Amino acid sequence: MKNTLPQRRQEIGWSQQRLADELGVSRQTIISIEKGRYDPSLPLAFRLASVFQCRIEELFTQH
Repeated sequence: MKNTLPQRRQEIGWSQQRLADELGVSRQTIISIEKGRYDPSLPLAFRLASVFQCRIEELFTQH
């Protein structure tokens, strides 16, 4: 699944570690999501959307 996490994370000036800490996950989880190797659970997707103040559909696409 493609996503806009790296761009959005960089826009707010956060490192992968900062985002991981905020979400209570490992940095490796963030790396895997950003590279499209791992699709987050629905609760994690909602938490990501909350951090970036957007809808889940704005973060993730299947194209």
